[in-house]
Amino acid sequence: MTHCSNHGAPVLALVAGLTLATPALADPGSRLWATGGVTTIEGSAGGGLVPWALLAGYASDQEWGGTVTLSRAEVDDFTLNVTGAALNWHNRVEVSIARQTLDLDTLGATLGEDELSQDIFGIKARLFGDVLYSDYGQWSLGLQHKRQRDFDIPEAIGADDDQGTDVYLSGSKLFFAAVADRNLLVNATVRGTRANQGGLLGFGGDRNDSYKAMLETSVGLFLNRSWIAGAEYRHKPDNLGFATEDDWWDAFVAWVPDRRVSVTAAWTDLGDIAGLEDQRGLYLSLQGSF
Repeated sequence: MTHCSNHGAPVLALVAGLTLATPALADPGSRLWATGGVTTIEGSAGGGLVPWALLAGYASDQEWGGTVTLSRAEVDDFTLNVTGAALNWHNRVEVSIARQTLDLDTLGATLGEDELSQDIFGIKARLFGDVLYSDYGQWSLGLQHKRQRDFDIPEAIGADDDQGTDVYLSGSKLFFAAVADRNLLVNATVRGTRANQGGLLGFGGDRNDSYKAMLETSVGLFLNRSWIAGAEYRHKPDNLGFATEDDWWDAFVAWVPDRRVSVTAAWTDLGDIAGLEDQRGLYLSLQGSF
């Protein structure tokens, strides 16, 4: 795995700056602590890999708010950088945007390209329920429209399209005092998608070009008010004949020292990517809420 210490220092400095500065800022909303989740690599509220039914930030039914995010994942042969922002209107509708850039650390010299990138435009609507108090939790419906910015490599390996739209249904429920008197958040998401490696390798392919339903799950245990530990699993389609696409999973810890800032770190296993085996490494994300 590539070393991330040089890249992590600016992020940690920004975390420290935000934490020190936040007492002077206005409260970002009135929902309960950590009920906005963090931000996925695709820009929507959730964990790192899986969107949740929760909407970004802390806006209640009479408020609006949002988040901004910087994320980085370093695995054996690739580095993924993500910048994103989301707005929450009245805890009913979330709109988001994200830019993903995948550095081809190992393949770059062979392929003649240094990176792949895509833009993701998302919208999520809360259908019904409440994550805290409803018997069946909160349910939301979301769309993520993804547009490739560099399609030469995906097209060469068999991808059919340079853009596509994922649709997903998420349900999230917080169980009070569920494990050793600690609260437990459980999420399940069903995603309809044609995306290869989340869209970074295009959409559809020679093996399959139709939508498939993928199951994604998350659990998070509140160790105390400021610390959450958990895991995620994301089932993936397998559209391209040149290389098998593996499922993703991670084990994460999130620190929420203040309602205006959160930091998430995870050990991530992305399986084989583009024929390169065992892509595992560290994920770090910083989120600010307003």
